[in-house]
Amino acid sequence: MGKHLGVSADILSSTLINHRKSGLLALLAAGTAMTASPALAQAQPENDGLADIVVTATRSAESLSKVAASISAVSEEALGAGGIKDVASLSSAIPNLSVGDQFGVNRIFIRGIGMTSIDLGADGGVAFLQDGAQVARPAAQLSGFYDLERVEVLRGPQGTLYGRSATAGAINLITKRPTAELEGYARGTYGNYNAVALEGAVGGPISGDKLMVRVAGKYDRRDGYGINQFTGKDIDNRDAYAFRGTLLAKPSDDVEILLSGEYFHEDDRNYAFHYFGPTVSPENFLGSLVGGQSLFTVAAAAGKEPNLRDIYSDQEPLNRRHGYSFTGTIDWTPGDWDVKSITSYRKFVRFNRDDLDASNANMFGQNNYDEDSKTFSQEFVASYKSDKYDLLFGAMYFNEELYGSVRVPLTNLAVLLKLAGQAPPATPNNAFDGLNYQQLGTVNINALGFYAQGSYALTDKLKLTAGGRFSYEKRKGEGSFDFLSSVSTDKAKSWNAFTPTVSLNYQATDNTLLYATVTRGFKSGVINIGSRNDVINPEYVWSYEIGLKTSTLDNKLQANLAGFYMDYSDLQVGFVDAASVVTTVNAASARNYGLEAELRARPAQGLTLEVFGTYLSAKYRKFTSGDYRQGFAQVNLAGKRLSNAPEFSFRAGGDYDLPLNMSGKLNLRADVNWQGRVFFTEFNNADATQKGYALMNAGLRYSSEDGRWSVDVWGRNLADKLVVTNNIITAPLFSSVRVGSVAPPRTVGVTLGVNF
Repeated sequence: MGKHLGVSADILSSTLINHRKSGLLALLAAGTAMTASPALAQAQPENDGLADIVVTATRSAESLSKVAASISAVSEEALGAGGIKDVASLSSAIPNLSVGDQFGVNRIFIRGIGMTSIDLGADGGVAFLQDGAQVARPAAQLSGFYDLERVEVLRGPQGTLYGRSATAGAINLITKRPTAELEGYARGTYGNYNAVALEGAVGGPISGDKLMVRVAGKYDRRDGYGINQFTGKDIDNRDAYAFRGTLLAKPSDDVEILLSGEYFHEDDRNYAFHYFGPTVSPENFLGSLVGGQSLFTVAAAAGKEPNLRDIYSDQEPLNRRHGYSFTGTIDWTPGDWDVKSITSYRKFVRFNRDDLDASNANMFGQNNYDEDSKTFSQEFVASYKSDKYDLLFGAMYFNEELYGSVRVPLTNLAVLLKLAGQAPPATPNNAFDGLNYQQLGTVNINALGFYAQGSYALTDKLKLTAGGRFSYEKRKGEGSFDFLSSVSTDKAKSWNAFTPTVSLNYQATDNTLLYATVTRGFKSGVINIGSRNDVINPEYVWSYEIGLKTSTLDNKLQANLAGFYMDYSDLQVGFVDAASVVTTVNAASARNYGLEAELRARPAQGLTLEVFGTYLSAKYRKFTSGDYRQGFAQVNLAGKRLSNAPEFSFRAGGDYDLPLNMSGKLNLRADVNWQGRVFFTEFNNADATQKGYALMNAGLRYSSEDGRWSVDVWGRNLADKLVVTNNIITAPLFSSVRVGSVAPPRTVGVTLGVNF
């Protein structure tokens, strides 16, 4: 919800509060329906077995089946309008991963850990990278999803190789590189909601294989998934474009230089506040004080159920963002060494506006976000491989200059203050209309990291890997908090941590790998922008994992199993407190453990089947906080589930290529994805939850015999399920109503593609 009005008088909040007083088995059976296997939808080896993917998420190129870690890879063929089209849709393809936007901020959770804070300046628990360079701002992570070679997802803490903000895992987008031959593609999509998406790329040699170039771009627009019933205008629409240029130079046989630049722009009414109803009192929302109506009261007057995809607001949601980035990678491979330098600069600016009072009343609800981030990072990685041992060394520097503000005009605040006895009855209703609640300031972040890791073959089958990382981070915040008076929010602090890792890998056969890993993760402390919040301490985790990767029947059957136990301390948790101030605290401890099972099969030529299932227990061990439903009385939350942590999830389906003799081929695909109930607050209350649901997707693609062109008819969320992806309990000043985000409705379309 962003920052909310920070009235320090508890009497005001309490006055307002008093005033407003399965199907799992069926899904498992249905799971034999077919799905497009994201890691396997690619060219198959000659024996028609399942293909393997070479990944680089462990800082060196390795076959996915040989990596002793829980890692998934989504291939190029599975990316696109009818498949994995953005960051959010990754959750349908990756075990124990959930994604939901928070009014334009990317919220990724892996194994129940992610971004819970709703404050400016907050960091997530999943490191997010593009071509190895960190994309720090969660809001900036929603762009750049086009012309990709693959997406790699590491599950579990990555304290040694990735360090900061990787207590849950890491995601790396790998963009396509220029080639020595002229080639490219163009795709055009039209779908319901008047959706139009254009994507394409072209690249080739400038000077043989010594200098190559590639240019890619994407345009994406659609009508809204809902409307503002008060104004009649679309909401959650999209109007965005992006383009990227890449230059690859090979001045010698052992040196590669890769330079890329990217720009993106959005201007629409996306990421609206959706109103889900009251919590602590019946429908008696704040806007009613000045004659306002909400989505719920309007629907009730008409004898209808409210459409939660719509809003009823005097404020149009606004989403304006743009940014650019430059990344340079130098790769030098002298002998058995590989030395790499990754330099990156990123600029990101956004403005978002939404309505906190969730009504058509102009009741100090206009919430204005500004965020302006400039980041620079430099990383050096050196690796050495031999028959007996491997070595890896790295050093990185990261700097971010972050500016942010939250401004809420205090329109009609006097109405509330008079009701609460905080202002004389004769006070004009517009007495404070020219003033603002405002948080304003900057945070400067400097981080250093040094890491080393080595692997030694104890026997032909047994390998020991050990490493560690030293991290240092300093944050300095300068700003002010203004609400009828002004206070300085200047503060600074630094932290350091050592995060070791040890793993033992046993290659029982050429096709069977067993591993056990112990690692420590670290997420830096936080200073929120213009916030009265105390400095938030770092969170730490010790993670223990055992796993099995195996294949049989000439690689026609693959199975991956992983069991994990993670012990978190000082977990960072955000919420709105009794004084209507967004607050982040360190929960004492949490414990997450679970199982992940993945099964892939190729029982016949052209047919690929996939099933995965997960079990997750993610609960607080020690945590006490004020419950908004009990007048913010302190309650013991030990045993409560963490936010966005479903106990069970399941995915099943397949992908089938049907040759049409000399006229091309058909590809049929479908999938079902089921996720159990999740809670959105630490209290596990029924007013902030999403019950279990299943999403079904399907597609039919025709490709010409030479693969030059294709027609793809597809549909996602075919049952048109309404899924809440985020639910925030607002401030007591706004009667603690529920607002949040919803997943896209049923979308269908056709995509025409040309390769050249």
